[in-house]
Amino acid sequence: MSAATELRSLAEAPGYHARRTLPLRVEAMRQLRRRRTLLMGGVLAALPFVLIVAFAIGGTPGGEGGDGGGGSRINLMDVATESAANFAATCLFVSAGFLLVVPVALFCGDTVASEASWSSLRYLLAAPVPRSRLLWSKLVVALGFSLAAMVLLPLVALAAGAAAYGWGPLQLPTGGALGTADTVPRLALVVAFVFVSQLVTAALAFWLSTKTDAPLGAVGGAVGLTIVGNVLDAVTALGSWREFLPAHWQFAWADALQPDLEWGGMVKGAAVSVTYALILFALAFRGFSRKDIVS
Repeated sequence: MSAATELRSLAEAPGYHARRTLPLRVEAMRQLRRRRTLLMGGVLAALPFVLIVAFAIGGTPGGEGGDGGGGSRINLMDVATESAANFAATCLFVSAGFLLVVPVALFCGDTVASEASWSSLRYLLAAPVPRSRLLWSKLVVALGFSLAAMVLLPLVALAAGAAAYGWGPLQLPTGGALGTADTVPRLALVVAFVFVSQLVTAALAFWLSTKTDAPLGAVGGAVGLTIVGNVLDAVTALGSWREFLPAHWQFAWADALQPDLEWGGMVKGAAVSVTYALILFALAFRGFSRKDIVS
C-alpha cells in the first residue's frame, strides 16, 4: 500500500481523528497477551531465584567456595549476599551486559516486522491508521515494556533478597556502605541509566523492524550488533575511539554505587546512547513514511 492511497483513505473517512487510531491502551494489551512477553517476564523474574540457589550450592561469593568475581570491572559478587540491596545490584550487574539486551531487542524489533509477517500491516494502515501514529504507538509501548522488564528484575531481586539475606544497607565492594534511605534511590538511578544505555539497542531493533518482514531478523540483528559493539570495546588498541561506542559506558552506573555519587561517566554514556538512538529513530520514521507496504 502506497502513502498516497492511505492519504486518500484518510480524506474519505467521515469523523476521522488520527489521535483516536491505535490507542496505546489497545496496543499495550495486545503486546501483554503475547506469549513472548509472558515468557520474557518469567525469565527475568526467575533469575534472582536461580542466583539464590547457586549461592546456596556454591557457597558465599568471595568466600569459601566462591571465586570472588575477580576480573570484572566492578566486583559486586563479593558482597552479593550482604543484603537485599546488594543482591539486587548483583542481579543488575550480571544481566546488564546481555540478558537485559534481549527484552529490549525483542519488544522493539518485533513491533512492525511482526505485523508484516502476519500480513496485517496493510490492513492496519487501511483502517486507516497514519504511519506516524502506528510507529509512535508501537514505539512507546515497546519502550514501556522494555522499561518494565528492567524494573521487574530488581524488584523481584529485592523481595527475594530480603527473604534470603535480610534488609540492610548497601555494602560497597570498595568499602563502606550506603544507608538504607539512599539505597532505593541509587538502585533506581542504576535502572534509569541502564534503560537509557539500551536506547541504542531499542532504536536499532526498531529501525530494522521497519526494514524487514522477519521479526527474528530485526531482533537478532540488534542483538548481534550490540555484541559486536562489546567486542570492539574490548579492543584496547582503539584507544579513545572506544568512547564513541555505547558499550564502553554500559557499566558507568557503577559510579552510582559509591559513597560520593559521580555523574561524569553516566552523563557521557547517556549522551552517546541518546545521540545514536535519535538518529536511528529518525531513520526508521523517515524510511517507513516512504515505504510501499505490500504485506
